[in-house]
Amino acid sequence: MAIRIAVGQFHDLTEERLRFAAQIGASGIQMNNPNLPGDHRWEEKDVRALVEQVEAAGLKFEAIENVPTHFYHKAMLGLEGRDEQIENYQATIRAVARAGVPVLGYHFMPNSVWSTDRSAKTRGGALARQFDMAVVEANADNLDQLRSFMPTTLGRASSMPLFGKDGPVITEDAMWENYRYFIEAVLPVAEEEGLRLALHPDDPPVPMLGGVARLFYRPEGFYKAYEMAGQSPAWALDLCLGCCSEMPGGAINVTGLVTFFAPRGAIAYIHFRDVQGSVPNFTECFIGDGNYDPAEVIALLARHGFDGFLLDDHVPKMDGDSDWNHRGRAHAIGYMQGLVRMAHYSGLL
Repeated sequence: MAIRIAVGQFHDLTEERLRFAAQIGASGIQMNNPNLPGDHRWEEKDVRALVEQVEAAGLKFEAIENVPTHFYHKAMLGLEGRDEQIENYQATIRAVARAGVPVLGYHFMPNSVWSTDRSAKTRGGALARQFDMAVVEANADNLDQLRSFMPTTLGRASSMPLFGKDGPVITEDAMWENYRYFIEAVLPVAEEEGLRLALHPDDPPVPMLGGVARLFYRPEGFYKAYEMAGQSPAWALDLCLGCCSEMPGGAINVTGLVTFFAPRGAIAYIHFRDVQGSVPNFTECFIGDGNYDPAEVIALLARHGFDGFLLDDHVPKMDGDSDWNHRGRAHAIGYMQGLVRMAHYSGLL
């Protein structure tokens, strides 16, 4: 399949979202942590109902990104009860695949995505997400303040560990062992079902937050996980260009990871966003205002045979925008459509 553009990053599938996708010219839908029945796993019939609704609108259901954190936090942390959670995760893989969704995205961040400011100013006064490690460090003993930096829609807060500066600490070595245990259990099921598990980078990409080490905060972590998975075709990346751009070095991480993984067919889909700056301090921005050249990235993806979909992901909130940022998303999607059209015109696609 050719490079294409999807609309996503919402929890509830509505007629308005489907009409927005069709009207703006997207070919597919992605959902993030959809609101489905079940406290421990999802069932095929519930996922299938979403797929049928999307297909009835003339669109393709491209991927589901993330189950709730409390579905597998014990697996991420190596806690008692992880085997039961992994069995439920295996059942969810089967449900998603058999319902007709080809990709299940996931992360391995037990305490999820952190933001120290959700209303920082970017171009023209639009509002954007910001992360500043100095703010985290200044509040190291204020667990309530640290908790406010974490999301509220990706799982129960009680499933996301948070420790003060005096510990305890979950080390990187321990997290790697937990990842190995998890991926060796779930990857064979994905292979059997013909589903791709797509790994999202750490956001923000720092070695540790709240006393919990992170694994995918630098390119080397992805190479290690790829080898750990035996280069399985069921192991892939949900390559968030914004997270890669947030890493020290900025653009070089984006181009380097695309150049390595795209020729190997190991990128399932792309979060096409960017930031200004990099850790320890960065601010999200409009496409084209950040660290990397969007045209260069599209050219690299085309030259190296990427055939997945692009997604807008996070976008700045423009004046008069909705809670879901329709205006910011329309800008991002239109920008991506222009890049893809030019790649076709220039013979890259």
